[in-house]
Amino acid sequence: MAVSDVYFIFTKSYIMYPTLFHFFYDVFGIQIEFLKFLPSFGFCVAMSFIAAAYFFGKELKRKEDLGLLFPVEEKVLKGKPASVWELVSNGLIGFVFGFKFLGLVFGSAEGMLMEDYMLSKQGNLLTGLLVGALFAYLKYREREKEKLPEPKWVDEKVYPSMRVGEITMIAALGGIIGAKLFHQLEYWDEFLADPIGNLFSTKGLTFYGGLICGGGSVIYFVLKKKMNAWVIMDSIAPALILAYAVGRIGCQVSGDGDWGIESLDPKPEWLSFLPDWMWGYTYPHNVNEVGVHMYNCEAWAPYCSVLPTPHYPTPFYETIMGLSIFAILWLLRKKINITGLMFCSYLIFNGVERYLIEQIRVNPETVGGLTQAMAIALALIGLGVVGIIYFVFNKKKAV
Repeated sequence: MAVSDVYFIFTKSYIMYPTLFHFFYDVFGIQIEFLKFLPSFGFCVAMSFIAAAYFFGKELKRKEDLGLLFPVEEKVLKGKPASVWELVSNGLIGFVFGFKFLGLVFGSAEGMLMEDYMLSKQGNLLTGLLVGALFAYLKYREREKEKLPEPKWVDEKVYPSMRVGEITMIAALGGIIGAKLFHQLEYWDEFLADPIGNLFSTKGLTFYGGLICGGGSVIYFVLKKKMNAWVIMDSIAPALILAYAVGRIGCQVSGDGDWGIESLDPKPEWLSFLPDWMWGYTYPHNVNEVGVHMYNCEAWAPYCSVLPTPHYPTPFYETIMGLSIFAILWLLRKKINITGLMFCSYLIFNGVERYLIEQIRVNPETVGGLTQAMAIALALIGLGVVGIIYFVFNKKKAV
């Protein structure tokens, strides 16, 4: 993509792409039909995990080189042929991928929304069977190459940086479940009206639910694998806020309802150099289909709604703040020399950022005029402050 293309996207009157199809259609004039079923929000969430895993891995390796993290010896059975379970499980993974995701390419989801398609029986049986067989065969060949006349147990050193993939998957699974559950608690009336529909909808995720449940799952895994939990948490802190910032890009470009309150005041003169949408945005083509109907919108159907008045683009603001906090933490990581301080600093930064943005976000209020997110944000700030005091008075060298 040329620099001029990036400038055009950044400054144009709207930058709404409910799916990747709409992005390629609007920017390049290309219509790739199966991309209609790949939501931009989901794509950004996937990118957020990839970015987080990359920087988390880099920091773990640095901590290992400094002698702060050590390998754990585990007994591994070498030379064993592929078991029936390995073949079946890999075959099932391949089948799901071929049946559902390649099914998109071959038009199995035509006329359906992504969330409806993923939870339906629709798919391509042939590609499912072919990819399932391929995955099973690849596992079989992998085991055959390692096969020994007599399988034997060997001691293998496993470094924390070798577990980045496992930790990322655990964080993702626990985070998505937690985000979904906390959203149902925050919007309890909507949940009671349609429990099954809300639970299985791809919409409606609460960040702090993801942070708490995902973080708890990771801590349990780290302790179980005998890793230094506080060093791991320090290492993951910059990656967490980076993942949050990238994920919020998905909220902004898809229009998933995380926008702010009405922005009816004129843009201040000192911000005149910025595009108007950065002050007040109507979220045309939002995935929630909230607002008034847009005419001449056939190419964007069913996403043909626009808010009648501009609202503060809070996901965009959070992306900017999140990237700024990531830059600060990443630059300071080699200068903070007390274990636990990096993660506690993350808690404070995260809490302050979220508490401030909640002042202009559309959210249901809870006890005392505070939203769920505001209450949790204040708790995180408090925990961060207490944690810093504790670690300063119980110094353990970190770098």
